[in-house]
Amino acid sequence: MRRPVQALLLALSGLGLLQATLFSDLFLRYVKEGMRPLLVASGVVLLALGAAEGWSYASRLRRAPAADDAPDSPGDPHGHGHDHAHGPPWVAWLLFLPALSLLFWAPPALGAYTASRETPQAVTVTDQDDFDPLPATSPLPLTLGDFTRRVQQDRSRAVQGRTVLMAGFVTPDGSGDGWYLTRLILNCCAADAQSVKVRVHGVAAPRADTWVAVTGTWHPSGTLGTSSAEAGLDARTVERIARPSNGYTDGPPLVTR
Repeated sequence: MRRPVQALLLALSGLGLLQATLFSDLFLRYVKEGMRPLLVASGVVLLALGAAEGWSYASRLRRAPAADDAPDSPGDPHGHGHDHAHGPPWVAWLLFLPALSLLFWAPPALGAYTASRETPQAVTVTDQDDFDPLPATSPLPLTLGDFTRRVQQDRSRAVQGRTVLMAGFVTPDGSGDGWYLTRLILNCCAADAQSVKVRVHGVAAPRADTWVAVTGTWHPSGTLGTSSAEAGLDARTVERIARPSNGYTDGPPLVTR
């Protein structure tokens, strides 16, 4: 690949990273919040390398003698000092697509398609004594992971009869028996995403990938407080909400009621 093309590719890649990290939250679709400083630094370095490469090439052109005055190269049978190499192969131009996509079109965030194919994240086993008393708030805001742990491990059955409030996106269930309220959690980047799901009963499934806040009570299935209990909810209300800026966490619902 010729030097002008290399310089342009480096500059576009750097600008794309800076666009996704400094001027928007697009990077949160692919990596965790803590990766922002590294991505910003990478964007600055790529942009600087592209600028340096372009400046070096321009300086070389300014210093180059005219074609008629250039001395013959020992290995040049035509008596010219020109570079007769062909342009970059067509495959090399495909490298521009990722750089341009960061500037003009960002791939969508992970959602129901990924969650339906991911094995749900294993819920951390917690000793019964580690469960704090639940506040009297109603509806009670909980994360999907907290709700699942309470249902399957809290032998005091503190969630029995309680109206809870949770938020996530919709993942259809192919069996037709309800749907899943879902969150995707990243350890590092989108490639290692794991899902946390709570099955929702009693309300028709909204469109896949719709972010919703759901209130309801535990759906009786299995023995509450044991691993046989289903992490399910008998929904009372389903309210559409905006996708959080960082949807790759199992955070509490940010809904004012």
